[in-house]
Amino acid sequence: MQTYFQKGLGLKAEVAPLLDQDYGSNVIARLRELGYAAEAGGLTIRLAREFGFCYGVDRAIEYAYEAKRRFPERRLFLSGEIIHNPSVNQNLRDMGFTILEDGRDPQKRYAPVAAEDVVVLPAFGVTVEEMKHLRAIGAVLVDTTCGSVLNVWKNVSKYARDGFTVVIHGKHYHEETRATASQALLHKGGAYLCVRDESETEVVCDFVRGRVGREAFLASFAPAVSEGFDPAVHLERIGLANQTTMLMSESLKVQELLRRVYLERYGEAGLAERFRSFDTICSATQDRQDAVLRMFEETPPDVMLVIGGYNSSNTQALVRICSAKCPTYYVESPECIDSGTGALRHRALGSAVSETVEDWLPKGAPNVTLGVTAGASTPDSVVAKSIERILASRGARASDLRAVGSPADPGSGVS
Repeated sequence: MQTYFQKGLGLKAEVAPLLDQDYGSNVIARLRELGYAAEAGGLTIRLAREFGFCYGVDRAIEYAYEAKRRFPERRLFLSGEIIHNPSVNQNLRDMGFTILEDGRDPQKRYAPVAAEDVVVLPAFGVTVEEMKHLRAIGAVLVDTTCGSVLNVWKNVSKYARDGFTVVIHGKHYHEETRATASQALLHKGGAYLCVRDESETEVVCDFVRGRVGREAFLASFAPAVSEGFDPAVHLERIGLANQTTMLMSESLKVQELLRRVYLERYGEAGLAERFRSFDTICSATQDRQDAVLRMFEETPPDVMLVIGGYNSSNTQALVRICSAKCPTYYVESPECIDSGTGALRHRALGSAVSETVEDWLPKGAPNVTLGVTAGASTPDSVVAKSIERILASRGARASDLRAVGSPADPGSGVS
């Protein structure tokens, strides 16, 4: 019996109607028809031209649905959240999937799993140790690891094989970064270091310059380095990668900071022997970031709404971009919007708690332009319901949406 599936389970046509029913939206289709801009309720809504589900997320959810159809009588597990979106994960729970708690110890994390149970691996991937453990159990594995992540793994493995320490621009605790880091340890002497941002990168640069000592360095990166990491040894040669959902502009700055310090230290002739890099931001992440930047260049909105899981890195990157341009509100679901009063429960970037604002979108203000985008884990249905709640708070419906500048057409209803 086949126990490992990486290219689907051959049931795509059967689950397609279910996926469209659960995650599609006629409202979003209508907004696309109208050129990603529409008016209703005294509000102009501009939708980013690239937003929401990416190919990798579509594929991951499709494989989960196929697993449910293929193994209806077996216990179904998700190795953590399949993607970082609360509504999608809850829907999978409702279908019968058990989402396992995150953890570093595979034995504890997968204790509930027995032979012949079905485990769906997330789009972020899992560590080498987790994969070995699950294979040893004898579980049926449905691997939805995104192709962009697999590409990073391939290059990271090449770095480690060639004797370069892997430096990852990413969050050391994030599932994807942990899985990527584990690839470096497949090779003898492999090591890794995770840097979160430019500030942490500067600490690395200062060590290379001799301005930061070993103990101070290790204190700064204690949870973000491989076991036995010695900066004096492991920073001699580095290969740079990044979590695929980070902010591209920051990844480029991290790359340039590190390239420059190795150039200072070793000169042009030694740079190639000491420093390697390649672009590991996935195209979908970049497309969504580029789309909001284009929106601000073409028709800047007065207010921006970003929809996505609060633990979604690519959504957080969108919030960072938009927050620098105009007032921006970050919500994870339609339930964050009161369709009666218009009050919004949102979360400031970097905060662990939500707050409610009453007048984020004043009802009486004319000609307000609201920009809307969503992270790569957010389905069209969630974006549509959020828009519908905002319209309802202004006495309008989705069926009232019309092209910008055109008169209202009562007969153009949208359902």
